[in-house]
Amino acid sequence: MAVASASIAQPAPAARYGARLEGFDYPHPVRTFAFASQDQPLEMAYLDVAPARPNGRTVVLLHGKNFCAATWGATIAALAGAGYRVIAPDQIGFCKSSKPPRYQYSFAQLAGNTHALLEQLGIERATIVGHSMGGMLAARYALQYPQATERLLLVNPIGLEDWNAEGVPWRSLDAWHAREQKTTFDSLRDYQRIVYYGGDWKPAYEQWVQMLGGMYAGDGGTAVAWSQALTSDMVFNQPVIYEFPRITAPTTLLIGQKDRTAIGKDLAPPDVAKRLGDYPALGKRAAAAIPGATLVEFEDLGHSPQVEAPARFNAALVSALE
Repeated sequence: MAVASASIAQPAPAARYGARLEGFDYPHPVRTFAFASQDQPLEMAYLDVAPARPNGRTVVLLHGKNFCAATWGATIAALAGAGYRVIAPDQIGFCKSSKPPRYQYSFAQLAGNTHALLEQLGIERATIVGHSMGGMLAARYALQYPQATERLLLVNPIGLEDWNAEGVPWRSLDAWHAREQKTTFDSLRDYQRIVYYGGDWKPAYEQWVQMLGGMYAGDGGTAVAWSQALTSDMVFNQPVIYEFPRITAPTTLLIGQKDRTAIGKDLAPPDVAKRLGDYPALGKRAAAAIPGATLVEFEDLGHSPQVEAPARFNAALVSALE
């Protein structure tokens, strides 16, 4: 009995995946969009899920920095069940897509890549949903391609404050890289538990820690860390909030109130760090800045309401779409 109990108590082996997340299964077949960008061939992985009873509308799901298209699994099922065609790409530099070592990352470039994918698929107009970093990208997409944006939905987007303007010190690309190289399963789990989920943790969250941590731990970990450093630099230095008043698409913000995400908080002076990532205030401020925006608040949820309470979040999302 003692031997059996000890074996049960052992943690599961840490995952090891390839630089393009080889070995991690997605909930739907992964397709690849091959294109040229910045004088090099690239491949963008994506999911394209058709509904049983199409309503003629398409929803594009944009993942966050610590997430992938697979994280949208429950949301994809809910949207497809409601009649929507769903496109969920992995952005260049992330997950199952190419990770070029030399690439000028910008939200405008990622929006352009996404728009090229939709054009390739014959999709002229779609609803754009962005979570976390994907929220910054979704906002840029709506600004850059207003005629192609039917609606805009932002799910706990980061970038609702300009961290540099708030007093967070600048960090060099080399410093971002050094920080990324220290990433472990434990550091990912601790960060997400404290910042994303208000100190709570559920076993269901572990798969996403394994997904991300497995790329760092795998043979392609060097390429992953460098890509993450490049995109961290993009996130910190390319605020989009100043352009919120120019968004013309009907917009809904879905905000978990327990979220405290703020990029660079670890470098900020204590008085600055204390006030950063106040999503109850940030959500209201963003809704006031975007013309006609609607704010949906989840009092008991954090950074990833679609992960914490899928049924409740998906019901709110479909309601906003309709």
